[in-house]
Amino acid sequence: MLDFDGTLADSAPWFAGELNRVARRFGFREVGDEEMERMRRMNTAAILRFLRVPSWKLPFIARHMRRRVAEEAASIPLFPGTRALLERLSRRAPLAIASSNSEANIRRILGRSAAQIRHYDCGASLFGKAKKFRRLIHRAEADPRAVLCIGDELRDIEAAQMAGSRSVAVTWGYAAAEVWVGGRPDLVVDKMDALPALLEAYLP
Repeated sequence: MLDFDGTLADSAPWFAGELNRVARRFGFREVGDEEMERMRRMNTAAILRFLRVPSWKLPFIARHMRRRVAEEAASIPLFPGTRALLERLSRRAPLAIASSNSEANIRRILGRSAAQIRHYDCGASLFGKAKKFRRLIHRAEADPRAVLCIGDELRDIEAAQMAGSRSVAVTWGYAAAEVWVGGRPDLVVDKMDALPALLEAYLP
């Protein structure tokens, strides 16, 4: 089970450039570069408090962001090595993506590599990934304990734990490495090219 933004797609720079425009549109706090870096060390709830985003606005912001990604998908690259990673992993086990982004956006950014993904469950709310994970596990008729959930944010790790699966945190995405101390993922991976070998030890 894979997250998309910050795990496969290097969308953080695009998001950083878009954030203050979205803040002006929806009336929440704008941030500078130093504050953006501080946010990498916060969990999702803390980020929302820091930005002063009321919860009722979240669905509207999410819909707007998905629309903006659709408009600018060509400017959001995959991390180097993503295509090779997906090809290698798909030979070992069926792959699924759970994301707050839309399936159409993800397929557009993945391009030909979208064929490596067996299942998609997209459009998750910020705190709704556990439901997506459970649904994908059921769809794949998999044992939750045999599923590895790979993501770059604490909410990915928490969702994996809620779904009864093992969790893999990657450090090249949105969250800084310090975030993982409290989350207690089963694995923490610093480099994408190290991921396949580490996962081999955990896959049944």
